[in-house]
Amino acid sequence: MKRIGIICGGFSSEFEISLKSAKTIIANFPEGFETVMIVLSREGWNVNKVSGDVPFDIRTMTFRDDGIEKKIDAALVYTHGDPGENGKIQAFLDMQNIPYINSGPLASALSFDKWYCNQFLSKFGVPVANSLFLRNRFDIQEQEISAKLGLPLFVKPSDSGSSYGISKVNLPEELGKALDAAFKEGRTVVAESCLNGIEVTCGVYRRKAGIHALPLTEICTENNFFDYEAKYLGKSQEITPARVGDAVREKVQETAKMIYELLQLRSIARIDFMVVDGLPYVIEVNTTPGFSSASIVPQMIACDGNTIRNFWTEILEVEL
Repeated sequence: MKRIGIICGGFSSEFEISLKSAKTIIANFPEGFETVMIVLSREGWNVNKVSGDVPFDIRTMTFRDDGIEKKIDAALVYTHGDPGENGKIQAFLDMQNIPYINSGPLASALSFDKWYCNQFLSKFGVPVANSLFLRNRFDIQEQEISAKLGLPLFVKPSDSGSSYGISKVNLPEELGKALDAAFKEGRTVVAESCLNGIEVTCGVYRRKAGIHALPLTEICTENNFFDYEAKYLGKSQEITPARVGDAVREKVQETAKMIYELLQLRSIARIDFMVVDGLPYVIEVNTTPGFSSASIVPQMIACDGNTIRNFWTEILEVEL
């Protein structure tokens, strides 16, 4: 029986969300595997057990259980944000020759950075919003940002997830506060023109028959945009399947599968779009999408007529 380490936690504001995702995955993991919940924090690495946490040695990928040393055979990295979603843990696992069920370091790092990912995809004809890249708080004057992108616009950290630090700017005097909030969460920031359309998201994964796109979910938020409250505190409707026509649905799914291939992704990814006049503009790519019982991807799996357990079985058949 292979022992799979589910690595969760991490260094970002999404620590608790990651733990919820890991618990849902473990509760629905395919039979024939032993799962180990490995919680990573600034204080260290620990295996979460009913009897209490025990240290996890990242040099040997082992832990002690009732006096017996045990080693994981493979890993599923499910830390949202740093240092898993950006590929750092995967790079370390490669050095330790430990297989993992995730996108690799390059694909993870590229997709995690909103600016570089969208610039890469735009070179292959994928529509993206007009945007500006800021390396520091005063890299570009506020007046220049609003003049080039118009209002309203979005300000978001390039290297953060779960809508932390993202603001919708409707008035010029709101821009400074939005930039401060974004730089608090990320080292670099992207300012992006506002796209008016229907927000949808599409889950994609590889199974034996090839790359498979899940049913679309439509995002209808009570707030100005799909922010943290909307995403995690019930301030939105997530409608699966999305209320779009067949032509739009097929276009979004085909674009999502193309992005999955272009970025050389593995396992599950969720790609967010804004559909404007029937054309899907990519917003961002998530290689470690939320997987709690209330998250979007489990809703998509159910709408697809599948179970979470069988979904992970299909992934393991090709990724492990």
